[in-house]
Amino acid sequence: MSLNRSIGSAEYMKKKIPKNEKYQHVKTRLDTGCSLTKYLEKIENIKKNYRYRKDEIFKRLKVSTFAQLVLQVASVSELNDSEIDGESHRTEDCLSVASDVDLECLSERTNGSPQASPPPAPQQARDAGEICHSARSTLLSVISGMGEMNVDQSRRNAPGPERADGPYPDCPYLLLDVRDRDQYDCCHIISAHSFPIATLSRTMNPYTKDVLEYKNAAGRIIIVYDEDERTAGQAATAMCQRGFDNLFLLSGGLKVIAQRFPEGMTTGSIPASCSSPLLRAKRSSAPPPAAAEERWRFTSDELSRIQEQLEETLIPSNSSSRMSSSRTSSSSSASKASSARSRQSSSVSVRDGARVQSSRAWK
Repeated sequence: MSLNRSIGSAEYMKKKIPKNEKYQHVKTRLDTGCSLTKYLEKIENIKKNYRYRKDEIFKRLKVSTFAQLVLQVASVSELNDSEIDGESHRTEDCLSVASDVDLECLSERTNGSPQASPPPAPQQARDAGEICHSARSTLLSVISGMGEMNVDQSRRNAPGPERADGPYPDCPYLLLDVRDRDQYDCCHIISAHSFPIATLSRTMNPYTKDVLEYKNAAGRIIIVYDEDERTAGQAATAMCQRGFDNLFLLSGGLKVIAQRFPEGMTTGSIPASCSSPLLRAKRSSAPPPAAAEERWRFTSDELSRIQEQLEETLIPSNSSSRMSSSRTSSSSSASKASSARSRQSSSVSVRDGARVQSSRAWK
């Protein structure tokens, strides 16, 4: 055998592993740390789904951050609604008590000849004033011809059917869809308002009432989006040049939302240019969907789906840390158990040696 002959062949390293298209979309959830492959995939994803520019004057908002904002707004509004319902039940009880008291007083006054009722004590008058401080509490004064009822306040307090379906009260964000109205009617994000980019070219009243209400307001932001940032980038640049300091662009638009949140975030049929090949194959066999509904609130099922999909996007980074922490905790517990066992065995051996020495006879 000659020494110049090497083991193996260099052609083996050049041979590529065949790829199966069926499992091409399956990715590992194990985070192996930073690598050149991940960096190249990130750059390719940015070039494919985003349109970054060097001279951007607007701010960007990630899709995952927007999903977290939606969940927080929905949870806060649900808590406020539950508190309002509890207060309404309490006020109804107080109103019923107050109306009974007024009817009794009215019956005493209208029973035959008028009777002089004794003046109430100051403490009782205060309690009655606190209980009867409402629109229905003025029933006695209205019948007797004194005072008036605040009808507007009773209408405001009465819960209407449109209030539950309307936008969230004190919503911190205003979502604007800058595409054409036809595209908005086919598919859009729930709670989005139609604001075509053509309205910015108007010389008179280019903005709606909602846009002017949210413009540079404290604690409120305006978010614009489209399919692939082509139109939204132009709209965001124009609005920032006109003095909008709280304007954000939803990075990726519907294209990224269709990839990360295919269910629960949008209403209507997602455009074919935004959907992934897997979703296209599923929808090709499905019947044609109806037009998108103009809704302002997310349902509980949609919120649960958004929460699950958000956890799936955040799990890979957290799973490795959890696994490493569990491994370190298990190794530390095992080391503690082994040290405790060694201590017990050493103590038992010392005790046995002492017993043997005590049992021996002295010479």
